[in-house]
Amino acid sequence: MSAVALTDREVHPATRVVDAALACFGRWGVARTTLDDVAREAGCSRATIYRLFPGGKDVLVDAVAVRELTTFLDGLAAELDRCAGDLEGLLVAGVTCASRTIRDHAALQLLLRHEPEVVLPLVAFDRLDVLLDAAAAFAAPWLEPHVGPEWAPRAVEWVARMILSYTFAPADGFDLANEVEARRFVRTFVLPGLRKG
Repeated sequence: MSAVALTDREVHPATRVVDAALACFGRWGVARTTLDDVAREAGCSRATIYRLFPGGKDVLVDAVAVRELTTFLDGLAAELDRCAGDLEGLLVAGVTCASRTIRDHAALQLLLRHEPEVVLPLVAFDRLDVLLDAAAAFAAPWLEPHVGPEWAPRAVEWVARMILSYTFAPADGFDLANEVEARRFVRTFVLPGLRKG
């Protein structure tokens, strides 16, 4: 069945369940959240959750992750579109938006503090390569007019590595979610590196 053919009645319960799961994950983490918790939060039964998400909790966790990633990418695209003509503005917008989204995401922050084993495998070792390749494929088109098609994916990968590093292991002197500090970071380190490439 196509998304166009779905009625509001059919779409709404799934959205409500995903919202409820995200709220529960932000409160208790993934491991401690049960489908009963999600059902209570969503105002539905466990049976409804299993009907909407066959496979149960694992499928629901994936649905939450996909929805949050889609929301993040939509917001990032809007920021990059807004600054597409200016390399510095583009970099500052991308760095700030990505860093702020990670920093302000309550469920993600709770997981990083109390269940890092849920998140860290997704951003480490060979999974990091997958993440960086996806970031490059997504953001390179915005950088291509400024650095060319050969360097754009490499530049995105480099900047993404820095964002992840500073976001997951904060350092004094650079809060990349702060636009003023992100601009200083971009001017001091990123632009000189791109201009020499």
